[in-house]
Amino acid sequence: MLASVFNKSRPINYVLIGSTLVIFYFLYLFKDDYWAQYTYLVLQKAGLLLLLAFSLFLVNFVTHKNTLSKANTYAMYLFMVFLILFPTILVNTNIIISNFFLLLALRRLISLQSLITPKEKIFDASFWIFAAAVFHFWSIIYIILVFISIIFHVSRDYRNWIIPFIAFFAVGVLYFMAALIIDKGFFSHVLGEISVSFDFTYFENIYQNIALAIFASVSVLFLFPYIVSISSKPLNLQSSHKKILFSFLIGVAIYVLSDDKNNSFLAFTFAPLAIMGANYLEAQQNNWFKEAVAIIITAIAIALFLMQL
Repeated sequence: MLASVFNKSRPINYVLIGSTLVIFYFLYLFKDDYWAQYTYLVLQKAGLLLLLAFSLFLVNFVTHKNTLSKANTYAMYLFMVFLILFPTILVNTNIIISNFFLLLALRRLISLQSLITPKEKIFDASFWIFAAAVFHFWSIIYIILVFISIIFHVSRDYRNWIIPFIAFFAVGVLYFMAALIIDKGFFSHVLGEISVSFDFTYFENIYQNIALAIFASVSVLFLFPYIVSISSKPLNLQSSHKKILFSFLIGVAIYVLSDDKNNSFLAFTFAPLAIMGANYLEAQQNNWFKEAVAIIITAIAIALFLMQL
């Protein structure tokens, strides 16, 4: 049964999750195999697969390193299921890169609770967030989480409040240099994303609509028990769990604000929701109910994926 398989952190679990990602990635890619005729596109697709794999393992690393759940692979498993539920993400280069950078930022912000080299962590997190904004502009509001983290841990040192602006300047300089040297059209790409849209009538087929409804239901299922449980967490972990909660809400905000919407923009909510889901599953005393939740979510994701091939 699924829940019992991923209830432990074993090497076979990583093999299973990694293999599943590769299989579903190529199943979706071969809907249209024009890219296989061009070497640079083949290399690009291989690179994106590596970024998705690194994202999976990064979610697992953040979860275990900061004791955000017990020693299981639920978070990693749920992240993979969400990718299957919204397969358009698998071919969205900008979203994959932007989300990967935000995961790197989240890793640094969660580790800020140790108070070891806080300034370096604030700069790193801010740098990755502004880098993510180059690929999807509204990722920039993730910087709110940096200031929330500063409030939680190091608000008394005024220099910590200045560091995000230094990171912004650093990314800005690198961006303008790259855009001038490589492709001036990149300016118009980013400027074109600086607009807000609340139009949610973007669905290309009924399966996308169903997937969004399922995802919203799963989010509610995981979110509210998680909010209630934060106060019962160990005091030294409560700030980390609050950051996960804020990370999810900011991810929702990115989706809501983004222009030219599609379901792949929900990728920014996957990591925090997967961690919430891990906490939800491990808190269930009834093994049959736990198995039912895991199996139903996975079965629906796979069914909707196959219907879109």
